[in-house]
Parts: sequence; C-alpha cells; structure tokens
Amino acid sequence: MRYRAYDFSLLIIAFVSQFPDKKIYWIIADQLLRSSTSIGANLVEAKSSSSKREFIKYFEIALKSANETKYWLCLLRDSQLVSKELVQPVLSEAIQLANIIGSSILTMKGKKQF
Repeated sequence: MRYRAYDFSLLIIAFVSQFPDKKIYWIIADQLLRSSTSIGANLVEAKSSSSKREFIKYFEIALKSANETKYWLCLLRDSQLVSKELVQPVLSEAIQLANIIGSSILTMKGKKQF
C-alpha cells in the first residue's frame, strides 16, 4: 500500500504539472499536492510507530488526507477547471486508496465484518 501511495503522489505531481500558470490553479495545486503526498508520508510514518494505537492513528491521518484529496479533485472537476476525463482516473485512484486505508483501519480495530 505504501508503494501505491507513493505512485499516487507521482501521479498527482504529473497531473498538476499540466495546469495552466494561473493563480487559481496554483492555490488548488498546492492544496492537492499537500493532501495527496501526505497519504503516503503518513503510511510510511506508521511503520515506525511505537504502538498499535499510534500505528492506527497514522492510518487515520492518511485516510483524512485521502478524503481531502478527493475533495480537491472533485472541486477541479465540478468547477470545470480541469476536464472530467482528466480528473476521473486520478479521482478513481484516490477513492480506491481511501477505501483500502479505511478497510485497513476497520480491520486493525477489529470492526470489519466479513
């Protein structure tokens, strides 16, 4: 999952590098870069946790970052700053990452039902 999050960060970097050089894009690109790269960073931090509780907390932060990333991508799509066709594959990956992280959290907390 850490590798997938890392690849997602690279995908976002390539995605925002295509934005026009306008202030509105700078602001959203900055927020999108921060939230999306935070996903992988928190998953990496989780690995060096000193307790299960701390490990889960890093996953929860990663999930919050994934949800924020989805917000920025939807905002780009719905404001029509970026075409739906360009946003959709990136948004789809963000949704999948969020679902995987969320499922992992439920499993770690013993709340996932099979």
